[in-house]
Amino acid sequence: MRKPSALLLAAVLAWLTALGWLGAPAARAADNGNWSVFPASTGAAQRPYFYLSADPGTTLDDRVTVANKTATPLSFRLYGADAYNTERDGGFAVRTEKERQTGVGAWAKPDRATLTVPAHSSVTVPFTITVPPDAEPGDHVGALVALDDRVARGSGADGKVAVGIQQAVGARVYLRVGGPTVPALAVEDVSLSQHRPLVPGLGESRAEITYTLHNRGNVTLNPKVDLSATGLFGRTLLSRGVAKVPSELLPGERVTLTEVWRGAPQLDWGDVRLRASARDVEGSAGASFLALPWLAAAILLAAALSYPAYRTLRHHKPTHP
Repeated sequence: MRKPSALLLAAVLAWLTALGWLGAPAARAADNGNWSVFPASTGAAQRPYFYLSADPGTTLDDRVTVANKTATPLSFRLYGADAYNTERDGGFAVRTEKERQTGVGAWAKPDRATLTVPAHSSVTVPFTITVPPDAEPGDHVGALVALDDRVARGSGADGKVAVGIQQAVGARVYLRVGGPTVPALAVEDVSLSQHRPLVPGLGESRAEITYTLHNRGNVTLNPKVDLSATGLFGRTLLSRGVAKVPSELLPGERVTLTEVWRGAPQLDWGDVRLRASARDVEGSAGASFLALPWLAAAILLAAALSYPAYRTLRHHKPTHP
């Protein structure tokens, strides 16, 4: 019998596995090598994802295909799930079946909750998306997920605890609900931590700049972030784009990211600023920094601590007639 901790680890592993395939940016069917999930063909070019639009209070009909690439039948649970950005890097992820769904995950209903796909075959399942009358306008993103019924046996971190691992693959659903669209983007909570060698010139100096990217609007954004830094007298120390930015920032999502500034100054006083832009909107924020070599800082600290004693000694200096 598995321990509760092992069951918890199994669930985590299952969804880490699922998110790895759901996060693939390529415009093709979601695929893990054993099975794939994709929109059913409509006679035109194959759709990589579901791109849908509807007004509040309406219902959409569509079909999803699950293809089995293995030589044995596979059984799945099929359901809708809401999408979100992961905290770690802003990657595309979806809620698990047991988590609370509020958007696409709650509105999408496949005709069948379970299905078995024969070897080297595919099964197409109709589904509906019922948009509530009070649905918020804008983008609602999720996925149609096929979760493998099988529980593979694995091992815990110590190599002794048995765990169960399930795998899932999903086709993304991009649903635009009719109404006003309001793009808005903000940069928040900028902070900077510095790492300098004890002796100036002996070792690398770098700074880690942490910030939060917040989609405050109701449409999906593809943000671009630029980083700049100025020193004393307005000197430009750094000006470049940030590479590790989510390709898609979903409505309402916040992602905390860290950018490394290698070769940061060891002696300077200035500011760093991050400017994010997307869809003709932008947001920016910054933070100040004081760079001081540790050796110089230690000397200044020692001087500061000894100054009161020096003043006391001078004040009480004996006078001679």
